[in-house]
Amino acid sequence: MGDNRAMSAGPSASPHSAPPVQAPLTKPSRSEWRTVAGLLPYLWEYKWRVGLALVLLVAAKLANVAVPLVMKGIVDDLDPTLALLIVPAALLAAYGLLRFSTTLFAELRDVVFVRVTQRAIRRVALGVFRHLHDLSLRFHLDRQTGGMTRDIERGTRGISTLLSYLIFSIIPVILEFALVAAVLLAKFDWRFAAITFGAVAAYISYTFFISEWRIGIRKQANELDSKANTRAIDSLLNYETVKYFGNEDFEAGRYDESLRRYESAAVRNEMSLGLLNIGQSLIIASAVTALMALAAQGVAAKQLSIGDLVLINGLLIQLYVPLNFLGMVYREIKQSLVDMDKMFHLLSENLEVKDKPGAPDLPAVPAHVAFRNVNFGYDPKRQILFDVSFEIPAGSRVAVVGHSGSGKSTLARLLYRFYDVNSGTITVNGIDIREITQKSLRGAIGIVPQDTVLFNDTIRYNIHYGRTDAGDEEVIEAARAAHIHEFIETLPLKYESPVGERGLKLSGGEKQRVAIARAILKNPRILIFDEATSALDSETERSIQGELTRIAQGRTTLVIAHRLSTIMDADQILVMDQGRIIERGTHRVLLDSGGQYAQMWALQQQEEATTTL
Repeated sequence: MGDNRAMSAGPSASPHSAPPVQAPLTKPSRSEWRTVAGLLPYLWEYKWRVGLALVLLVAAKLANVAVPLVMKGIVDDLDPTLALLIVPAALLAAYGLLRFSTTLFAELRDVVFVRVTQRAIRRVALGVFRHLHDLSLRFHLDRQTGGMTRDIERGTRGISTLLSYLIFSIIPVILEFALVAAVLLAKFDWRFAAITFGAVAAYISYTFFISEWRIGIRKQANELDSKANTRAIDSLLNYETVKYFGNEDFEAGRYDESLRRYESAAVRNEMSLGLLNIGQSLIIASAVTALMALAAQGVAAKQLSIGDLVLINGLLIQLYVPLNFLGMVYREIKQSLVDMDKMFHLLSENLEVKDKPGAPDLPAVPAHVAFRNVNFGYDPKRQILFDVSFEIPAGSRVAVVGHSGSGKSTLARLLYRFYDVNSGTITVNGIDIREITQKSLRGAIGIVPQDTVLFNDTIRYNIHYGRTDAGDEEVIEAARAAHIHEFIETLPLKYESPVGERGLKLSGGEKQRVAIARAILKNPRILIFDEATSALDSETERSIQGELTRIAQGRTTLVIAHRLSTIMDADQILVMDQGRIIERGTHRVLLDSGGQYAQMWALQQQEEATTTL
């Protein structure tokens, strides 16, 4: 009847679920019909296809409405004594042709329009994907990946649903209703049209009223679905942590709570569906009974023929069959608008860091980096850096040390321009990095991070990612320079060996060497080592440290260090504390000054001596 028995897919079959909260039923922030307007530019690209599809749609409906008219002629021309022998062959041929044409035009319409739908989905999805990569690191640190991907998935699916139902369900119902009304008014008295109009109006009003209520249930289920998916991804990524603490039952309990809430929503959905179908059936049955009674009276009074009775019945069937799906169509369209609105909301996220119009690329010369009076805070209420100033001359090596939370890694994020400074400037060769394109700036910088995260792909893919236009020989040479080629050759699949989720199939040292190879392949002018060896054991650190020193030769290098023994030969060492540079100088100068660096050095030397005992 007015809906199908399927609800949106329940919470994903995952080991983790949403927290037990009631999903809000707030309206989308954007106007739903503004969302439709946002699709128009994508449809305009294939305007001729849209026009042809509409022409085929009209042709299919004209053929559909003509079928009962031809059937009336066939019935009226029947001779009860000779039966089919005197039925005009032309009417039979026309009947068969119209039946076939209805299906033919409908299928041709779908074939013509499918390119429009798929191209719109492709362009919108690509636009969202690009926009997400353009958003600042702040957005990505706050996001919930699982829920966001579900919003994108449902949004792209909503485009297909909206276009399909809006163009191929709503418009045809309106067109067919107009044609049926025209036939009833032309061939019968006003009572037939009045009953039909009244029934359709009651049917639509009842359907919309109940469907609005049911949409709220659907929203709740979708919210639970998104949150469950977010929790599922987080739980799977932290599989080892779940095992470490034996919290499988805890995870299952939280998932079951989400399933319980979804079960409740599903039961209410089924009950509302039953109410919708019963009401729709009552309206249709009442209208059909009244019309058939009028038609039967007309036949008995010799005012109507048997063919008229067949015609009325055929017209009503063709009108009410699409109306039977109106509740489902209305709900799906409304839900598609909600889903698309969430996806388009991602496109409305403000770009915190963006290029200035006409910004030039960074000149391809050796890089001189300077921080001048830089102040910065991730949150306006909590400042991280205070009046930070230092320089890294082209080809030199500057190290930054300090306790955790002193602001060391923030320097690297600002140099990459993941954030813009609150005040002060960061320059490369005297040019404020806000005045050049982000792509050229980041293209000049290579990084070996503390926690190397690899793509769930092959070793070759992860090294090749450093410069995607590099050839296979260059990938191998980078691996040799990072001293990982020999290890790769011992693997059964060699460079095609998968590294697993986040590179978990490789050891810490192996992942770091892949990161080093990737940085070498990129061949950057500026290198950043962000505590690149602090998570490794001493032996592995010593072997990798030599490789890091070697690839840094001749490059402008910023080293964010934990172990002071790795930066003894730096041209300058900066000591940070609570966002300020409190000491600066060479290793020897800082030791002789007897300040915080000297204390840190003494403490680490003592720890290493204790470890070797």
